[in-house]
Amino acid sequence: MTSANGRKSIFITGAASGIGAETARHFSKRGWFCGLYDVNEMGLKAVAGELGSENCHLARLDVTRRADWAAAVEGFGAATGGRMDVLFNNAGIGRHGWFEEVPPEDSDLVIDVNVKGVINGVYAALPLLKATPGARIVNTASTAGIVGAPQLAVYSASKWAVRGLSEALDAEFRDLGIRVTSLMPWFVDTPILDMGKTDGSNEKMSDQMKAGGATIYPVSLAAEKAWEAAHGDDIQVMVGGEAERARFMTRWLPGLVRKQIKARVPPRG
Repeated sequence: MTSANGRKSIFITGAASGIGAETARHFSKRGWFCGLYDVNEMGLKAVAGELGSENCHLARLDVTRRADWAAAVEGFGAATGGRMDVLFNNAGIGRHGWFEEVPPEDSDLVIDVNVKGVINGVYAALPLLKATPGARIVNTASTAGIVGAPQLAVYSASKWAVRGLSEALDAEFRDLGIRVTSLMPWFVDTPILDMGKTDGSNEKMSDQMKAGGATIYPVSLAAEKAWEAAHGDDIQVMVGGEAERARFMTRWLPGLVRKQIKARVPPRG
C-alpha cells in the first residue's frame, strides 16, 4: 500500500480537475503526500499518473454520501499513519441562469454538494485532524460568497454558507488547535465556468463572461493561494485582484456595489 512515510499530507476533494488537481500538483512538488478524491475516476487516475503512485492515494468520493467519506478517510488515514495536515474541501458545482429557469432538483444538488458536502467532510475528517498538530481545514468558497451574484443565486447562497461555516468553525476549533480558512476565488479558468442552467445545456456561463470582458484568472493562482490558505493566518484568502477589490468594496461601499450589480444584470431574453 502507498504510504506517506512521514510526509505532510493533504486530503483534496474535487481533485480530478480544476483547482483541486492544480493544488495537488502544487503541494506534491513541495513534498506533500496527496489524497485525491472525486466522482470522476478517470480524471483522478490522470492526476495520480502525473504525481506518481508513491505520492498519492486516490478513491472515488461522492461528497454527498457519508459512507463514501468514511471509506475515503479510513483509506487516507491508513496511508498517513492516522494524520491529516490539511483537509481541502474543494468539490463544488453550480448552475447558471435565471432563478426560475434552474430546475429545483439542480438547486438541491448545488446545496448538497457545496454545503452538505463540506459539512460531511469536516465530520468525517475531524478525528484525523485532531490527531495532527497544526492541522488546517481549507474550504473553497467564492467571491460570490461576499457579493450576491445574479444568475448564480443558489450557488452564491451556498458559498455564503461555506464562508459562514468556516468562520464559525475557526472560532469553535480554537481549543482543538485546528484553523479553518475560506479560499475565495474570483472567476478561475476551470470546468465550473462551463456551467449551464442544467447539465448539457448549450447556454454556458463562460460564453456570457467572455462577451462581457470579465477577468478570468489562471488555475495556478488558485493553487498558490490554497497553499497560502494552508499556511497563513488570514481567515479568508482572496484569489485575484478582482476578488480583493470586491472585498474592499463590500466592506466600505456596500450601497454602491449593490447598485452596480443591479445595473449589470442583463435583460431577460
